Amino acid sequence: MFRFETGQGRRYVLRGRDHERAVITGLLDAARVGHSGALVLLGEAGMGKTSLLDLAVTPATGLHVARVAGVEAERELPFAALHQLCGPLLGHLARLPEPQRDALRTTFGMRSDPAPEPFLVGLAVLTLLAEAAAERPLICVIDDAQWLDHASARTLAFVARRLGAESVVMLFAARRPADRADDGVLAGLPELHLSGLADADARALLDAVVRWPLDADVREAVLAEARGNPLALRELPHDRSPVKLAGGFGLPHGRIEESYLRRIDGLPADARLLLLLAAADPVGDPGLLRRAAALLGVGAEAGDPLHAEGLVRIGARVVFRHSLVRSAVYGAASTADRRRVHQALAEATSPAADPDRRAWHRAHGTAGTDEQVAQELEASAGRAQARGGLAAAAAFLVRAAELTADPTRRADRELAAARATYRAGSPDAAAALLAGAEAIDPGPLRGAWISLLRAEMAFTSAAAPAMLLEAARRLETIDVTQARRAYLEAFAAAVFMGRFAGTTGLSEVAAAARTAPPSPAPTPADLLLDALAVLYTEGFAAGTAPVRQALAELRRHPADQETVHFFYVVAHAAHTVWDDDAWQELTSRHLRAARTTGALSGITFILYQRLALHLHQGEIRQAAALVDEVDAVGAALGDPQPAIAALAVAAWRGDESEVNRLLPAVTGTLTSLSQGAVLTAMHLFVAVLANGSGRYAQGRAAAELATAYPKEMGFANWALVELVEAAARCGDRDAAEQALERLTGRTRASASDWGLGVQARSRALVTEGTEAEDLHREAIERLARSGAAFDLARAHLLYGEWLRRSGRTSEARTALRRAHDMFVSSGAEAFAERAGRELAATGAPAGARVAAAPTELTAQERQIARRARDGQSNAEIGAELFLSGRTVEWHLRKVFTKLGISNRRELRTALTS
Repeated sequence: MFRFETGQGRRYVLRGRDHERAVITGLLDAARVGHSGALVLLGEAGMGKTSLLDLAVTPATGLHVARVAGVEAERELPFAALHQLCGPLLGHLARLPEPQRDALRTTFGMRSDPAPEPFLVGLAVLTLLAEAAAERPLICVIDDAQWLDHASARTLAFVARRLGAESVVMLFAARRPADRADDGVLAGLPELHLSGLADADARALLDAVVRWPLDADVREAVLAEARGNPLALRELPHDRSPVKLAGGFGLPHGRIEESYLRRIDGLPADARLLLLLAAADPVGDPGLLRRAAALLGVGAEAGDPLHAEGLVRIGARVVFRHSLVRSAVYGAASTADRRRVHQALAEATSPAADPDRRAWHRAHGTAGTDEQVAQELEASAGRAQARGGLAAAAAFLVRAAELTADPTRRADRELAAARATYRAGSPDAAAALLAGAEAIDPGPLRGAWISLLRAEMAFTSAAAPAMLLEAARRLETIDVTQARRAYLEAFAAAVFMGRFAGTTGLSEVAAAARTAPPSPAPTPADLLLDALAVLYTEGFAAGTAPVRQALAELRRHPADQETVHFFYVVAHAAHTVWDDDAWQELTSRHLRAARTTGALSGITFILYQRLALHLHQGEIRQAAALVDEVDAVGAALGDPQPAIAALAVAAWRGDESEVNRLLPAVTGTLTSLSQGAVLTAMHLFVAVLANGSGRYAQGRAAAELATAYPKEMGFANWALVELVEAAARCGDRDAAEQALERLTGRTRASASDWGLGVQARSRALVTEGTEAEDLHREAIERLARSGAAFDLARAHLLYGEWLRRSGRTSEARTALRRAHDMFVSSGAEAFAERAGRELAATGAPAGARVAAAPTELTAQERQIARRARDGQSNAEIGAELFLSGRTVEWHLRKVFTKLGISNRRELRTALTS
């Protein structure tokens, strides 16, 4: 395969790439009929990725093309590549929903607002591409993706994973996985690997390049050296005369760059300097290049030899023959020459129009230290962070620290760089910077911030609670507000790790938090901190009311990014004190806020809480619909989740084979990650499955595991309910009464119908006579007033079982029929079968089996259909599910077809079942 240029323009000849061309052509053809797709071309430098991309878009009649190429020197500038790709499409910006429109305007520096969440930016780009493609199909070509800036790479990868029916094709080209520097953000996208040309194609290409007789031994040496690399076959013989090649002299000795460098060495000095200027500036702005060249005394005629050699074209943009030319030129230049051209580029760059690029060039043009340049880089870091470019902010701050002479100020900048680097996803680099910040006596302030950052970096380790406590104590005399936030973070870490928290568990965190200084202006978060400190030191009798008051105060305040950040503790507190009203409202509100703002960093846990609420409310099918969303968010974050959500749904359904399939891997992962609270939830799920199926010995064993660490509270409290039932059904009254006593200690103070209802239902299992009946009836009345529909169905089941054993067959049939219908409606197959068996024992038929949800709808289609039924627009549905409006519309058309309806109004009736 090779590409060459003539006076009439480019002409392409591809050899050995028929399969690759067919794959790309298939994507483009699909786009023309309304489908979308993405593809990553992978191969070492020179394999022809760019030529394939060129060929894909050159004949693309009727398709709109947006193109960008990553540049190594520009990897530290936030959203640089994204701006270049989307710039020509911004005419469609007005058609985006307002939050997305504002996010893009802030990201591209068109307005000054707080930094939008990265995934709101991703959703905005997805919608922008979809709007552009509404006029005609759109191809986005992203070459040299291994050199994209971090923010652009993550955004484009997110968009590529969410494509559906937008008529958009995204084609990436990157180096082989082992060599590329994209941090794996493209992993999981469809890939096409380009290897060396087959021998026949390589020989044909060499014959096309070397058009004179070639000695057979020399030919074989060239072919062996090139190893089928098309660029090597095309470029390596370029500067060899026929005589030298024929005689075997000057054979290539390794890298393709050497071929380019030999050609560059023969250029005039001014031409070489102009080429280095172009290599040092990734923008490709010919005006900037001319201004910088003039500052160095280089005239326009210096470009003539570059054109003659075909190394670079200077027209509307500065375009290198190949990215290897740029890297070869820049890599071979001396340090002094690099500084010289960066200084010229900085002077030629407008400080008003592009202060960040100017600061970056100044930084690379400076030897030694320079406080003024360091301050400019700090300002650039602030602007980058405001646009959501954490990786860029980190790079600016690292260089600012390097340019700082004053040791104390340097340490402060290293600390800031460490914080930005960690939040950008590079913990090892952050740790090295933090070590530099600690090298000088940090003093109280910097020491406290270092301590807090170290604790944040260790959040998933058993040492995190102790480290967060230390940071909180050090901050008390410096910043009370931050100190109290650190205490709340320590609570979150201790709750999350549960049994794995070591010597600094919830009791220790709570005791320390009680000594925290009061907030000068208490917020709901402050109230929650104080309430949790009481709950975990004095118990439920003293702590339940303060926790419920704090939750009530949170309900009176709108959800924002801060409360989304610590929602883990909020949700845990709500169901620990059996407050399902607060749990329901706060989870729904925070999920809505996280989706609207794109705050995916906190959305995964909120989705888990929403799923648990659906199970609590007897909405198993709705919970199942969230499993795909949990997986999609994990994929978008590059943080694949263990199958916790799928396991929970399978347990509530009663799908024993699915639980047994998933459980070993999930529990192994949770144990290795020290996630004690989630491991407790897994044991609870197994107990629910076993009790639903009537295997009470297995249910008891699982419930005992789930209640073995009572300080975890939360799901450990729920498991006490399972333990009472399982022990009672196993005939171990003493064990059941002991579990009931523990449960009562957690529910008595709740004053909630949910908590008191499950207490009454559990007590009825170890009570005789009319008192037992009174307790069964109380449980049903209380649970009917709560949101605990699943517990209510189980209360009817237990009452029906008690009535049948008491010989009251007719009344038992009524209660059991009610339980059976509720389980069938919710999709709880095991409990429905248990109720059916009890009904059969009364002489009554069980009736209908568990009805499937509209099985012809996928989980995603059900989510979209319900939202459309509830009046949400396509744009609103897309914003919540991270889809484009056009993809939502496409799914709705499929829903209408499957349900046999023609419009949204009919969804309410069609989805009733």
